[in-house]
Amino acid sequence: MKIKQFLMKLLFPGSCPVCGEVEDQLITGDGIARICPKCEKKLTRVTPPFCLKCGKPLEKDRVRREYCADCAGGTHLFAQGRAVFVYHGAMIGSMHRLKYGNRRDYADIFAREAYETYGGWIRRIAPDALIPVPLHPKRRRERGYNQAELIAEALAKRTGIPLEKKLLLRVINTSPQKQLSAKERKNNLKNAFQMSKNIVQLEKVLLIDDIYTTGSTVDAAAGALMGAGVKKVYVLCICIGGGDGGGLDNGSKSLQIL
Repeated sequence: MKIKQFLMKLLFPGSCPVCGEVEDQLITGDGIARICPKCEKKLTRVTPPFCLKCGKPLEKDRVRREYCADCAGGTHLFAQGRAVFVYHGAMIGSMHRLKYGNRRDYADIFAREAYETYGGWIRRIAPDALIPVPLHPKRRRERGYNQAELIAEALAKRTGIPLEKKLLLRVINTSPQKQLSAKERKNNLKNAFQMSKNIVQLEKVLLIDDIYTTGSTVDAAAGALMGAGVKKVYVLCICIGGGDGGGLDNGSKSLQIL
């Protein structure tokens, strides 16, 4: 076990990633804490019906639909995406602490949640590698880590799928996406990613990120991967914007989404 991981477990034993409450009974057999029962009731997990393209939850109505408004009216480069939680309420603070509060231990917890929810889906798509959405080197130095990479590392251990964390590079330090429209997000991310190799011998990959909003970031990443020879790019995120039609929960507007 790495020293940083050991210290996090020592400092935050049995700490719920949502409320931070410490309870010994939250520790499971793998030594990783669970979301406490009280917080579990506050969270919204993504359950059917959800968009067959991006995984965004669909409103339950009389009209049977397969795609959200974003995916029905546009084109994504990735083949299919899935997410565990809707990004609103208590999950906003939890993801903010994971990204900016040095709560690296949350990555293990959320990777297990992702595996327990979508392990079967991951086996069906059978990706050749897991690839985290990278941060620009400057931003990574400032933060000290890439939360998507931590989640991907933990998921690789559970699935046995190889982790490629140096294959995809973020070469442009883009402006924060939070105040931008969908079109502005795409322009902001134009040419933001490139490959460390010109030719990639991978058929299918699973791109890992923390939060999915409009899909602009993962589309830009998928474009770079496919340009280097990857045939299909799938996406797995911990959270996804709620509401059929895209965007984030209103309570998230004060947070920086990258």
